[in-house]
Amino acid sequence: MKQPDTTAGAPAGTPLRGQLGQVLLATVASTVGFWAWMLIAPLQKTYATEMGLDEGQISLMLATPVLVGALGRILTGALTDRFGGRRMFAAVLLLSVPAVLLVALAGELKSFPLLIGAGFYLGVAGTIFAVGVPFSSAWYEPSRRGFATGVFGMGMIGTAVSAFLTPRLAESIGYLPTHLLVAGVMVVMALLVWFFLRDSPVWEPSRQALVPKVVGALKLRITWEMAFLYGIVFGGFVAFSTFLPKYLTTIYPDDVDPVGAGTRTALFAAAAVVARPIGGALSDRVGPKIISLISLAGIVSLAYVVGQQPPEGILTGITFIAMAAAMGLGMGAVFAWVGPSTPKDKVGAVTGVVAAAGGLGGYFPPLVMGATYNAETNSYALGLWLLVIVGAFALVVAGMLRDARPAGSAKAAPDSA
Repeated sequence: MKQPDTTAGAPAGTPLRGQLGQVLLATVASTVGFWAWMLIAPLQKTYATEMGLDEGQISLMLATPVLVGALGRILTGALTDRFGGRRMFAAVLLLSVPAVLLVALAGELKSFPLLIGAGFYLGVAGTIFAVGVPFSSAWYEPSRRGFATGVFGMGMIGTAVSAFLTPRLAESIGYLPTHLLVAGVMVVMALLVWFFLRDSPVWEPSRQALVPKVVGALKLRITWEMAFLYGIVFGGFVAFSTFLPKYLTTIYPDDVDPVGAGTRTALFAAAAVVARPIGGALSDRVGPKIISLISLAGIVSLAYVVGQQPPEGILTGITFIAMAAAMGLGMGAVFAWVGPSTPKDKVGAVTGVVAAAGGLGGYFPPLVMGATYNAETNSYALGLWLLVIVGAFALVVAGMLRDARPAGSAKAAPDSA
């Protein structure tokens, strides 16, 4: 099947100078957004203790920002097609600042209902990802868009920053000052974006109405295929980044304290961040399908190992880091698959839907883990077995899809789709 033209409308020979710098600045902005989005999870034990929360309430608290961050990406992605990345990056960062302050207020008042409401609002910060993929794609030719989106995807290091810094800052400077600091960083980042970020010279704003644009994206087969795969790879990453501190302090209470759990979660996120651009670059070279298959096979096998609940130590650490790396490869591969398979005027909308699916994939696992936790055996094995089963099904689905090679790739297949 012939590839859709994703570069139509770009002036011939338009120079793309400073492209890497622009994508890196967008990556830093995304890092700040992810830090805010994941602000609740590193302090979950503090909230649970001070508010007397049970397993279900903890799971709801952790999952709420993920849900809004997921669904909001559909709107954010479509708006990016119309207004561009510079405006949308600044808007998402500034709109999320009050959410951070509300989380701080909820913690100070020890109010669980307010914390849930603030977490709902905090999900706005998580929509920042849907801004960066179309922004980054527009800065690179089709044959290098896997690399571009992979580099931008490294902004999810914000989950590691949050896991590592937030509990340490809360211990050293206090709970409220920590949240004020994060809010201040977001304002500064929004100003940097506004004054220094610029949209690609080949980017053209879409004039299509929002609802028809989203509906049009939903009519594309590639949207649903990639949404399913991304729901596994990114959803798994978000779920573990959110729930891992809770998991480690519950399964290994004598070996892991909240700060140690934050460190391990930061390493988990860092491994995925490093692997993501590698997955994108390898997909540009050999095609995203084979990288996706490697990713899913790794997730399935490593989730099985985690489900055996090995003793805390080197084996556990290696297993979680390897699982994160497998997820990172898959994330890079999926958006390398989206780029050459999507019409230019629908990249933002398709990105928003696929990114939303990834966020939704991260919303349900914490709830499932909380619901399937066996207090008698102190085990989350049932929830992990569900990941194994779903991942195995995704592996089969990915194997049945046609590969997609970027236009201009030396190995591009004429019938790829």
